[in-house]
Amino acid sequence: MGRFLALFNGAADEAGKADLTEQQQTDFMNAWAAWAQANESALVDPGAPLYGKKLVTARGVEDFTDNLVAYAIVEAYSHDEAVRIFSGHPHLGLFAGNSIAVLECPPPPV
Repeated sequence: MGRFLALFNGAADEAGKADLTEQQQTDFMNAWAAWAQANESALVDPGAPLYGKKLVTARGVEDFTDNLVAYAIVEAYSHDEAVRIFSGHPHLGLFAGNSIAVLECPPPPV
């Protein structure tokens, strides 16, 4: 069984996010909860939004922004199986251009 990190990329700008009605937000959160329930056996960490980003370098620390909006971690028998888990995720339909990157996280070498 492998572990996979899903990184949710958001394509909406602030104006697009502001245009979501309260009902659309509620429907989206309900769809996300239904997805999580349907995939409960694979979820290691259902994830969370990504806020307050800091970049640490040899020169110091700075705030930064990017399109990453959330993460989740699943276990699956293959990378393809992990991708299938996210293929119908409601995030993909919220805004045109939204995507989910699914990264394999192999165990550390011994």
